[in-house]
Amino acid sequence: MNITVSTLNAKYIHTNLAIRYLKAFAEPDYHVNMAEYTIKDPAMNIVTDLYKRQPDVLGFSCYIWNIEETITVIEMIKKVLPETVIILGGPEVSYDVSYWLKRIPEVDFIVIGEGEETFKQLLNEINGEKKWENVHGIGYMENGSLRINPQRNKLDLRTLPSPFRFEEDRSQLSKRVTYIETSRGCPFRCQFCLSSIETGVRYFNREAIKEDIRYLMENGAKTIKFVDRTFNISRSYAMEMFQFLIDEHMPGVVFQFEITADIMRPEVINFLNEHAPKGLFRFEIGVQSTNDTTNELVMRKQNWSKLVRTVTMVKEGGKIDQHLDLIAGLPEEDYQSFRKTFNDVFALRPEELQLGFLKLLRGTGLRIRANDHGYVYMDRSPYEMLSNNVLSFNDVVKIKQVEDILEKYWNDHRMDETIEYLVTYCFDTPFDFFQSFGTYWEERGWGRIGHQLEDLFTRLREFLQSMELFTSEVESVMKYDYLMNQRYKPRKLWWEPSLTKQDRSLLYQKLLEDPLLLGTSFAKLNLTEKEIYKHTIIEPLAMLHDSSWRKQPNYLLVYFEPSTGYPSAFFLEKEAATNAS
Repeated sequence: MNITVSTLNAKYIHTNLAIRYLKAFAEPDYHVNMAEYTIKDPAMNIVTDLYKRQPDVLGFSCYIWNIEETITVIEMIKKVLPETVIILGGPEVSYDVSYWLKRIPEVDFIVIGEGEETFKQLLNEINGEKKWENVHGIGYMENGSLRINPQRNKLDLRTLPSPFRFEEDRSQLSKRVTYIETSRGCPFRCQFCLSSIETGVRYFNREAIKEDIRYLMENGAKTIKFVDRTFNISRSYAMEMFQFLIDEHMPGVVFQFEITADIMRPEVINFLNEHAPKGLFRFEIGVQSTNDTTNELVMRKQNWSKLVRTVTMVKEGGKIDQHLDLIAGLPEEDYQSFRKTFNDVFALRPEELQLGFLKLLRGTGLRIRANDHGYVYMDRSPYEMLSNNVLSFNDVVKIKQVEDILEKYWNDHRMDETIEYLVTYCFDTPFDFFQSFGTYWEERGWGRIGHQLEDLFTRLREFLQSMELFTSEVESVMKYDYLMNQRYKPRKLWWEPSLTKQDRSLLYQKLLEDPLLLGTSFAKLNLTEKEIYKHTIIEPLAMLHDSSWRKQPNYLLVYFEPSTGYPSAFFLEKEAATNAS
């Protein structure tokens, strides 16, 4: 048989682990081709490519982010390849199987749950006697009636073949994110998550996983993301893997994990802070809410003080970037409660703060009990909540405004000093800054147009001016952020130069005479007069509320290294600046 397994990824850099396990498990009995696309690819292009492959069996891996686009492809492919057997699998179609079979009559079979062995058994029947009742864990229509066969026992993950040893993947490893799992299942029962449905945690063979990681690194993989629901549920296992990755990592490789922060012991963090190379690890931590009542309603156990301890210790260690998640729209969390949750978490200053909105996924307890909290949500994927009994749609729209500004102005780290200054001295809370600016941004229609780095600064300036908050102090910090986020000296500034040519020349001459005024690092540059004019920018700074900020200098000089374009900041102290002028 000509067999193809396919999926539509959210982005080109993503890879799908599921279809690789299907391929690995089916071989050597069957040769399975893989075909990956993205949800942005035109359906006609996808169908054309699949048509050229002429598959007898075509499987799709389905998720909330690709199901609608996948359906479009299926409806088209069945018209041009009517004899092709179409099989769906994945978390999006494993629940409400009858709904999917009725909605997509072009589909022949749905694989329910864990699919490796089921898919291979189904291939055996397609290639053999076609006794569908012999295949555990599938749904299908027979003579107009729905048939759902009981699922098989869980697989022994220690026996699964590696999904990474395919020749066609090797050349792509350096260009894409590689996903790897060392366990399946989750010990927790959060009612908004599909992982709550499966009880227990099962592990893969540790040594085999290590061999896979060695293979991936040797063949160029740069970003390896562990998809375990809670990587650190077993402290001994997590420590063993951390030690292995520290000992055997290759330069430029980054490992990402989803961890549960409040169960991570201080000694583990101390070990990582001491032994992990900077940038080797990245943690993703689901906080979701700091409202105790909300967490109880979704059966989520969270010790906030221990979570804060973990995040703080990791941040102070300076080795590991942290991505913290929030979910707006959880039960009984109204606008003011979510404002508090946001401020609680932002106070930790994570490198990235992801603000998402509750999705009522098929099969989850929260969806089953949606009426208890008055949920109104999208009928089709991603099933995002629109309102509930304590959060109106207008509140949702307002929080989305916060999300937009958070992404542009915090998560992208284009003006960290500015945001820190604004949320500390100019607004009551961080949430109030992001909300006020987000509302202003939407009212101006800026979400519908592009924005370069300069635009982000000029739009922030306009917003602050509208609130009479654009002071000389704020402008000083914004100038610093703007210059330090440039590659090479900018030809145009978003502000009018504050120094006359004569004043600037006087300062430069003073620095040429005595480079140590800016410190030994600047003096070691040994710049000529031509170089200091060509590769530096100097700007006066206002005195700020925070007396410790850069020791309150009068001038900022930024030098742009000619070969790399990277900026370096130097500060001229008050006494030296006075003497220079």
